[in-house]
Amino acid sequence: MSSWKRYIKDFTSYLKIEKGLAANSVLAYENDVKKLEDFARARNLETETITYTHLKEFVKELYDLGLSARSQARIISGVKQFFQYLLMDQEIDKDPSNLLEMPKIGRMLPEVLSIQEIDLLIDTIDLSSKEGHRNKAILETLYSCGLRVSELVHLKFEDIFFNEGFIRVIGKGNKQRLVPVSASVEKEIGIYSENIRNHQEIKPGNESYVFLNRRGAKLTRVMIFTIIKNLAAKAGIEKNISPHTFRHSFATHLLEGGANLRAIQEMLGHESITTTEIYTHLDQSFLKEVILSFHPRSNSN
Repeated sequence: MSSWKRYIKDFTSYLKIEKGLAANSVLAYENDVKKLEDFARARNLETETITYTHLKEFVKELYDLGLSARSQARIISGVKQFFQYLLMDQEIDKDPSNLLEMPKIGRMLPEVLSIQEIDLLIDTIDLSSKEGHRNKAILETLYSCGLRVSELVHLKFEDIFFNEGFIRVIGKGNKQRLVPVSASVEKEIGIYSENIRNHQEIKPGNESYVFLNRRGAKLTRVMIFTIIKNLAAKAGIEKNISPHTFRHSFATHLLEGGANLRAIQEMLGHESITTTEIYTHLDQSFLKEVILSFHPRSNSN
């Protein structure tokens, strides 16, 4: 077995077992490193003989292929992780990727709803319809807990601890986190359960799921997306929104209210703080106001 095959195999085992990454994340890293392997094999290079100059050539090749800056950055990140692992495992004496720079990426800021727009969406719900109270509970939960849509559709009653004031969320990679739950979420889930869900015929295997469709089965991601799109159109909101918009709004409003970035990271279930840091770019006027109010050099007098 060549050093490439052996090291990539060991690297993926490390990501899976020691770092506990999800299968799709491990596969993504593996594919990134295999791109470097293809480049190296064409030049008869083994992992131990790769230099910083070789890696710069590799990055130039990615650019010449027409890959976006974001795709280039993801591949380079995977390559860096690979060499950091080899250095840690003492397979190499020096990390050739240490000085490798990431391409500059234009930050794509997610769409965010104002508090007034969220209230408008919720007020648009027809509570006289059979799905009304369910839909209101869905929106309150998405916004108040910052859930991913997949986390919402898989939410079970056994994960709700209203007396203790939190819900247990099963996130990416089957990782669990605890998220504080608001009184509004408790109220709306209670109304929905008591008036609608408890009177439904529930399909076998779906008994523990909180949110059900009219046939008594677990809701799908597409159904949540459709509910939100229809409500946005009815409310006259022209922003391109999705279930994830409520998660972005949750994080942004917490930040604007003064919440610690690390706390937001924990509640969102982000593995890296850099993922959470995008929210610091969403409201520059708010950040400017904070600096002008509290920084010791802000007062020119």
